[in-house]
Amino acid sequence: MKIAVLAVQGAFIEHEKMLAQLGIESFEIRQKKDLEQDFDGLILPGGESTVMGKLLRELELLEPLKEKIQRGLPVLGTCAGLILLAENLSNDDRIYFGTLPVTVKRNAYGRQLGSFFTKAEVKGVGEIPMAFIRAPYIESVGEGAEVIARVDGNIVGVRYGNQIGISFHPEVTDSLALHKYFTAML
Repeated sequence: MKIAVLAVQGAFIEHEKMLAQLGIESFEIRQKKDLEQDFDGLILPGGESTVMGKLLRELELLEPLKEKIQRGLPVLGTCAGLILLAENLSNDDRIYFGTLPVTVKRNAYGRQLGSFFTKAEVKGVGEIPMAFIRAPYIESVGEGAEVIARVDGNIVGVRYGNQIGISFHPEVTDSLALHKYFTAML
């Protein structure tokens, strides 16, 4: 099993460390030629979604990765990664992959000072620690998307076929549970 981690910006190293703890091989996607490798899953990390989206286009990674996701490549999008996957953003007119039938609100909890840590239940995973850093949340889900996590009434996790989108950062906690859940999809 080999997982690609988008490494153009954001918290990609933290995801790689989580995968290494699980004994799973990973590599970084930084340029188009990196897509020539075979891989079984993709992680879109947290970071700055507008910068990531701009770099995905400039590096000609957006369309090839979108095609792989549409063809069934399992993908985990965390925070900014969720924004990249979303079909709609309620407070931004940019769309990136647009493969996850949800409407997401960017920076829904406010700026850096609105960041927080909690524990909550994720369907199929159990109760896990969640770090919300300038986090979005999911305002609505489309047909076929299953809500897997809520915090304070807000949707913070969904699964849609081969895609998992979450508002929080599991990679900055000491819990491997969400990465285990994702890799079990493979």
